[in-house]
Amino acid sequence: SSSFCGQHHFYQTITMVAFLLGQVSRRVPALRIQHSLQTNSARAANARSFWKRWMSSEAKKVHRNIGISAHIDSGKTTLTERILFYTGRINSIHDVRGKDGVGAKMDSMDLEREKGITIQSAATFCQWKNAHINIIDTPGHVDFTIEVERALRVLDGGILVLCGVSGVQSQSLTVDRQMKRYNVPRLAFINKLDRVGSSPERVIGQLRDQLKLNAAAVQIPIGLEDVHKGVVDIVEEKAYYFEGEKGEEVKEAEIPDSLKDQVEEKRMELLEMLSDADDEIAEAFLMEEIPDKDTMKAAIRRAVISCTFVPVFMGSAYKNRGVQPLLDGVVDYLPEPIEKPNFALDVERDEEPVPVTCKDDDPLLALAFKLDETPFGQLTYMRIYQGSLNKGNFITNVNDGKKVKLGRIVRMHSDDMEDIEHAGSGEVVAMFGVQCKSMDTFSDGPQNLVMSSMFVPEPVMSLSVKPAESSMRNNFAKALGKFTKEDPTLRVRVDENTSETVLSGMGELHLEVYIERMQREYGVKCMTGQPKVNYKETIGKKLKFDWTHKKQTGGAGQFARVIGYVEPLTEEQIEENGGNVTEFVNHCIGTNIPPEYYTSCEKGTNDAMNEGGLVGAAVERVKVVLEDGASHEVDSSDMAFRTCMANALRDVMKKASPKILEPVMSVEIEVPTDFQGQVVGALNRRMGMIQSSETSDDGTGIKIEAEVPLANMFGYSTELRSQTQGKGEFTMEYNRHVQVVQN
Repeated sequence: SSSFCGQHHFYQTITMVAFLLGQVSRRVPALRIQHSLQTNSARAANARSFWKRWMSSEAKKVHRNIGISAHIDSGKTTLTERILFYTGRINSIHDVRGKDGVGAKMDSMDLEREKGITIQSAATFCQWKNAHINIIDTPGHVDFTIEVERALRVLDGGILVLCGVSGVQSQSLTVDRQMKRYNVPRLAFINKLDRVGSSPERVIGQLRDQLKLNAAAVQIPIGLEDVHKGVVDIVEEKAYYFEGEKGEEVKEAEIPDSLKDQVEEKRMELLEMLSDADDEIAEAFLMEEIPDKDTMKAAIRRAVISCTFVPVFMGSAYKNRGVQPLLDGVVDYLPEPIEKPNFALDVERDEEPVPVTCKDDDPLLALAFKLDETPFGQLTYMRIYQGSLNKGNFITNVNDGKKVKLGRIVRMHSDDMEDIEHAGSGEVVAMFGVQCKSMDTFSDGPQNLVMSSMFVPEPVMSLSVKPAESSMRNNFAKALGKFTKEDPTLRVRVDENTSETVLSGMGELHLEVYIERMQREYGVKCMTGQPKVNYKETIGKKLKFDWTHKKQTGGAGQFARVIGYVEPLTEEQIEENGGNVTEFVNHCIGTNIPPEYYTSCEKGTNDAMNEGGLVGAAVERVKVVLEDGASHEVDSSDMAFRTCMANALRDVMKKASPKILEPVMSVEIEVPTDFQGQVVGALNRRMGMIQSSETSDDGTGIKIEAEVPLANMFGYSTELRSQTQGKGEFTMEYNRHVQVVQN
C-alpha cells in the first residue's frame, strides 16, 4: 500500500519480529528504523539493512538511560508521547489531559489524566536507530519532587525541557539543583515555540544567567509562533521540516537564505561557548579554524558528559516538530552507562568510594530506587550498575543480608509489563517478589558494597487525618503503610500529646492526592484538619500550698495532708536535671508523712502535671517541694496521698500566675535575593524573629534563619510559593516552647 497506514503497519510488523527474535537470541541491540515516510522500496532497503545488522555478531550496542524533567506544564509528558510514537512504541498520539478518553501513555493513573499532571514517575523503553533508550518521565510539580530526585539518582543523562514563553521557572531551578547534585549530563529542549511570545534567545539567556550553565544553541528555529515550521541544525548545517499529519515526515533541505547569516552567527557563538569546555575546540578557536562537524560532535559529547556544556535543542512537541532531531541528540551526545562515573561505598572500609565497572561479567551491583504496590505484590524498580540479573537466580540484599529468588523480571512501558529472562549492566528493570526498602543495594555474592542513597527533602506541611468511620481503620492503616513505603517524603506519626494521626508532605497538592488515592484505592473516606498545636502550661511565681484531703464514706475513710511550695524552673536548672522539665523534691523531716507514702506524693505530682488549669495542656518547668504533712493511722493510704498531692498542686498552680507556652520552630528559608523584602515582611506578620540572613556566593540567593511560633506557620508553604513565584523553599524543626505573647 502507498498509504501511510499500510507503510506504518508494515514497519511495525518488521520491528516486532526483530524485537521478539532479539529477546530469544540476546545478540543484538534493537536497531530502530526512523519513523519518516519513505517509498516502499526505500522502506524495504531499510528493512534489509536492519536484518543484516541485526544478524551480525558485530552489531554495536548503544544504550541510553535518560530522564525528562521540567517545570509543571512545560510539555514533558507530551514530548515523551511523541518520542514513543516516532520510535514505534505506541500506534497513536493522545492528549495529556485525556480529553479523548485515553490520555497520554505515561500518565497511567486516573488522577493524572483528570488533573492533567504527572504525579508519579513512569518508566518506558524504546529503540531509535541502533540505540536502546530507557526513559523515565517525571512530574513537574514541586510537591512531587522526590520522583524527580529518585529518577536522576539512577539515570545517566537528562533532558531539561523549558517553555519557550515562560523560560526558566521555579521547578526548573529545583531540577537544575538535582541534576547538579548527581552530576547528570543533560540536553536542553526549548518547547512550545509555536506559542505567541516564544523567544528561544531569552530562554538561553536565562539558562546562562539564572542556572549558571554554559549553554548554547545547536539549532535555530525556522519561524516562531504560528509560522514555526522546523529547525536548522547548526552542526550538520541542514534544515529539517516536519510534515505529515503527525510530523512523521522529516524532510531535509538546504538552509533558507534568510537564515544563513543567523546560522553563521550562532555557529560562532556555539564554538565560543564550547571552547570554554573543550581544549581541542579552544585551540581551533584561537587559531581561527572552523572544525568539521565530526570534530564538533565529538567535542560536544565530551563536554556534555563532563557536565561542562549544555547543547540547546528546539521545537514544539505538541505540534510534532523537533522531536526526531532531539532523539538524534540523545544518541550523539548523552553518555553510555559505562561513560558516566558511578561509585559504590565499601562498608568494611569506612564507606570508601569504589568505582563501578558497568560490565556484565563482574559481580552484581544493583539499586532498588522505586517501589510500587500492585495487585500482584510489590513491584521493585532496579538499576543494574554492574553484573546481570537472570530469572531464577538468587540475589542478596546487602542492607539486611536476606537472599531473594528472582521469580519475575519485567521491562516497564508505563503501566504495561514485558517479561524478560535476563537484564544486563546499565539496564533499568522491575521485578516482583523482592521485599525491600527504597535505596537498598543488591548483589549476588558476599561483597559489602552499597550504592549511595538519594537526598530526601523534609516535609513542609502537615494535616491531621482520620477515617470517617471506625470500620475503615484497617484499610486506613494499610493505605498509610503502602504510601509511606512508596514515597519517602510522605511521613506519618501519631502525636504523643493529642493522639492525632498527622500526615506530613511536600505541599497541599501532595497531601490532597494521597487523601484522594486513599478513597479510590482503599475505599477510605478521610476527615482532615489542621494538626493541634502542642501547647504547654507553666507557672510564673513561687507559691506555698497546704492541702488536706478528707473523705468519710462509712468504714475506713481517706485522710492526707501535704505542705510545701511550687516554683518555676529555669533553663539552667532543666539542663542540670538532665533535661527533665518537672522536678519533685522531698524535704520532709520526721514521720509526719510515713516514708512509704513519698512515692504516692510523687505520683500525685505527675498526675497534676498531665493537665493544667488554663487550657488542659501538660505542665512543665515546675519544681515541686514537699516539706511536711500529716497522716492518720487508719484512714491514710497510697490513694489518699496521691489524690491529696494532685489536688493541692492543681489548686496552687491556678494561683501561681499560670502561663501558656507554645512551640517555636527554627525556620530556614532560601529565596532569590529579589524577594527578600516580601519574605521578611511575611515572617514579621507571623510574629517571627529573624535570627540571621546570609547571601549566597554569587549574590543571587539569600538564606534567612528565623524563629516562628508553630501556630503561625500553617499555610506558609503556599504563601511563600506565591510570594516568590514558586522559587522559595523552607524547612523547619522544633526549637523550644516559649510563653505565648498576649495580644
